[in-house]
Amino acid sequence: MIINYPKDKDKLKELKAGDVVEFSGIIYTARDAAHMRIEKMLQNNEEIPVDFNDSFIYYAGPTPTKPGHTIGSIGPTTSSRMDKFASMMTDLGVVGTIGKGPRDKACSDYYINNKILYFITTGGCGALLAKAVKEAKEIAFLDLGPESIKKLRVENFKMICAIDYYGNNLFEKVK
Repeated sequence: MIINYPKDKDKLKELKAGDVVEFSGIIYTARDAAHMRIEKMLQNNEEIPVDFNDSFIYYAGPTPTKPGHTIGSIGPTTSSRMDKFASMMTDLGVVGTIGKGPRDKACSDYYINNKILYFITTGGCGALLAKAVKEAKEIAFLDLGPESIKKLRVENFKMICAIDYYGNNLFEKVK
């Protein structure tokens, strides 16, 4: 399914676990260190430096950008490391997350109950995924280097819906 976000926001309701998506729109990168910092900011009632409302977070930390390229290799990191931050996604208004591998039961249930989508993409394909990135800008937590938050404009970024709005989980028996 082709999704031009946010124009095609209603198409998200049609997704089923296992559907291949070519996504065009804005994606933010955030990994472990950024998640920990955001969690601490939320606990301290501090203002978050990024408006994640209606957004997608990609668990990735790109390699250095080579001359003439938009971004370095940008493969997914293991999503289970972010499971403990699942409840934070509703506080931030996140629509979906992107990574690799299964989520634990508590995270999966939280996503299903709170209508948060989870997508996977293939590890080891970071150089190929980087070709879908048309613009990349480091926007928060610059001191974290590769784990800083980046705003990416992507075109035809390939991913697979792993957890849909209807309780289907690609890593479990599909309903």
